[in-house]
Formats: sequence, C-alpha cells, structure tokens
Amino acid sequence: MHTRQLGKTGANLTEIGLGAWAIGGAWDWGWGEQDDAASVDTIRRALDRGINWIDTAAVYGLGHGEEVVGRALKGRRREVFLATKCGLPWDDRRRVANNNHPASIRKECENSLRRLGTDYIDLYQIHWPHDKVPVEDSWGAMIRLQEEGKVRFIGVSNFGVELLARCQAIHPVDSLQPPYSMINRAVDAEILPWCREHEVGVIAYSPLQNGLLTGKFSQDYLLTLAEDDWRRKRSARYFNEPLFSKVLGFVEQLGPIAEGYGKTPAQLAIAWVLMHPATTAAIVGARTPEQADQNLGGAGWQISAADMDRIEALYLATVGE
Repeated sequence: MHTRQLGKTGANLTEIGLGAWAIGGAWDWGWGEQDDAASVDTIRRALDRGINWIDTAAVYGLGHGEEVVGRALKGRRREVFLATKCGLPWDDRRRVANNNHPASIRKECENSLRRLGTDYIDLYQIHWPHDKVPVEDSWGAMIRLQEEGKVRFIGVSNFGVELLARCQAIHPVDSLQPPYSMINRAVDAEILPWCREHEVGVIAYSPLQNGLLTGKFSQDYLLTLAEDDWRRKRSARYFNEPLFSKVLGFVEQLGPIAEGYGKTPAQLAIAWVLMHPATTAAIVGARTPEQADQNLGGAGWQISAADMDRIEALYLATVGE
C-alpha cells in the first residue's frame, strides 16, 4: 500500500489505517456485541494485506477494544504503528466522563499499555477537549509521557484551531484526528488549512460516515442494527431526519461515479478524503476480514478533477449543509 509521512514525525503510515471503535463491543457509544475471534481475524487480515497502523481508544468498549487489539498483535507488535487515545475514563458503574487532568492522563496511559500488551504507544492522543482543564496542563502531561519513552508521538483529536495553536506554542503537535467525510466537512474551512500550514499530520476518522457512505444503508437496513448500536440514538444526527434521507439520495447518485473507476461507493468515499492535500491517512473501521479487504480499494488511486466537481455539485444539491 502507498504510505504518507505523518506530519514531521518521520513515521510513514499506509493511506488507510484500521479503526477499532466497533471492535470494542457493547457500551453506550458502541456498535453492539462483537465476536472477539472475528475481530482478531480482521486485525490480522488487515496487517497481512499491508495496513501498517491501527487506531483505537481506551474508551472503546471501556477497555475491551484495547484488549482485543493487544491479543491480535501478539508476536506482531513491531510491525504496527499503534495509536490510542485518552481523556474519557469511566467509573465502576461504567459512566464515562471527560477528564484531561494530568494525573488522569498518566493513569490512562499506564492502563492502555497494560491492556495493549506493549511497553510503548506509537501515537498517544487526547480524545476530546475538556474545558475544565487548561489545555496547557493536559498537553504538558502528554509531553512528559513522550520524554519518558512511554509514547513516541503525541497528538489530539477533535480539537479546533485555537486549542491546536495553544498546544503548538508549547510543543509540536504531531497529529490531529478530526471527523472528515464527503458529508461532514466542518474541518475544511479552517482546521485542515491550519494543519497543512503547520505540517501537522491529519488522520481522518469516519470517512464512511459510520457506514452511511457504503451504499448499504436504507430505511429498512437501519432497523436491522443491534438495539444497542449508537446509530439508533436520537443524537446520531446523520441517522435521523431530515439528514438521513438526504444522505441516502446523495449516496445513490455516487454509484455511477464509483462504477466508472470499478469501485464501490465506500471506496470512492475513502478516496475522496485522501484527495485533500492536508490528509495523511484515513481511519476505516472493519468488523470482518472481508470488510478489511474491501476497504483497501479506497487507497492507491485518485479521483479526477471533473469527478470531484461532480461530487461537489451532487453534495450541494442533495445534502447542502
């Protein structure tokens, strides 16, 4: 697979990384129960096919996701650039709370190292901003973990330009992980240009908009999701009206464009994210080896300028946020 350098780090990531959100299994923001054996097989298939990095988080499955990743990487740790996140710890009643206090970050890092079965994390990221803790304090804790060799590189997720700049003023931000897809373009205006200007790596999450851009969704398909799948929530904006129907109409019209390249709508959506000059790579989830295989078709090719314009026109006419 093609690789791109992550910011100024010198680390080269394949254009697609395996996202392990769903692999965590059932929790408040999970995708329903998962088969751990299938998850392990999926991770190993992705590595066998050339993907060289995995993105997970402590909170996925409340630690279970990291344990599954650690199990899959036994004997293969040195092959993988491993990224995880902190800042969303949970209590004994499985209640998750935002906490970017330095002591919490350090505790989470130690727990992640244990669950992942490793003595270092390649990329450690603050999962979400926390307005009750000065970002300088949180970032200082990340820097100390890097100085101690527990993590190689440090980054953030879901940060805006102001917080990125405050971190950058203290110590270089190695990467940002923002949501980015054909229909979720909030980072286009300011955040991606800032990252490009400051040579901050960008690993985009949800390029398939949580499955909506795969071409598999319909009103009936939504009803087949597990009862505890977070996409059933009223707060799942793109899975509720009026956006849900608009997006389905948009995806339907992407079909002929994708077919012109011998690709699926999902592969077209991944390639679209990779077309942005600020994007280093895309995080794409998979729950089966077959899904991992299919995702690979989103990398290693480009969409023509004419088709990029067609996609833009379709987006404005159908979703048009």
